[in-house]
Amino acid sequence: MDNLTMVTPLKQPIVFELEGFHVAQGYGPFFFFLALLNYTVVLLGNGVLVCVIITDNSLHRPMFLMLCHLLVCDLLGATAVLPRLMVHFLTGQKRISYIPAIAQAFCVHTYAVAVLAILTVMAYDRYIAVCEPLRYHSIMTSTRLHTCCALAWLFALVIIIVLFITHINVPFCGRTIQHVYCSNRAILNLACVPTPVNNIYGLLTFWAVNAVIFLLIAFSYIRIFHASLKQGHSDSGTRSRAFQTCAPHLVVYSLFEIASVIIVISHRFPSLTQNVKKFFSILFIIVPPTINPFIYGLVSKDLRSSIINHLTARVHPKN
Repeated sequence: MDNLTMVTPLKQPIVFELEGFHVAQGYGPFFFFLALLNYTVVLLGNGVLVCVIITDNSLHRPMFLMLCHLLVCDLLGATAVLPRLMVHFLTGQKRISYIPAIAQAFCVHTYAVAVLAILTVMAYDRYIAVCEPLRYHSIMTSTRLHTCCALAWLFALVIIIVLFITHINVPFCGRTIQHVYCSNRAILNLACVPTPVNNIYGLLTFWAVNAVIFLLIAFSYIRIFHASLKQGHSDSGTRSRAFQTCAPHLVVYSLFEIASVIIVISHRFPSLTQNVKKFFSILFIIVPPTINPFIYGLVSKDLRSSIINHLTARVHPKN
């Protein structure tokens, strides 16, 4: 409400202030260390897998190339939020100018939509692999693979670009962004005038994207489970292979959705402190990028073997 008491629109250059976490005096370095540790794990885990997939020709297969896109997306989301959060913990700096604020919000929203789009493409790939194994290579050609991945990114970018086009010429009367990071709604809460077009578009795209992607992934897995059960009668190993192939993808999708649902549920409990709600609000940015590399690295035998081979080659290089 304090932000709305200012009636004179701000003039460029606009500088906002992120409310961030309420950190007790002396605890900033501790939380900085935790954020730094988390970001280091994200960079190492996702970075190592991306490098291994790119350099190992045996991993230039649809599943791993799609995984590479997912890992890059995770790096985008974590990098958009964690470095600035570390600065906040270490120095107490909360000021952020208009362009960096929009850039951070754009990256966070693009990350959220792109993750879901890439996971949908991965579900389609798994559906073809399990339900049409004999035609898999003729269907999932290199051209189709790259087209699907490009469309996933384009889908996310177009949706978010349109969302932020509605920011044009919006006057701002407040400076304090009541959040840990900049987001579309957190920024527009500082507007001097109502923004119904952005509100309606944002809500419609949020529910439509989540509903459509859920239905597509659910359809894929219903067909996958049906095919694996049907084939399992004649080949006992088919069901096991289908499970090993699809389990990592399903776990990753579930983790992302659970983290997103926690954000919505946390706002229904007034008794929760603002710090707890803010922590829940960044779970979808810090948990999946941290855990995803370990899920795929541990479950995928080919990826695990390639990582071990690369590490062995580094430790014991050939003469």
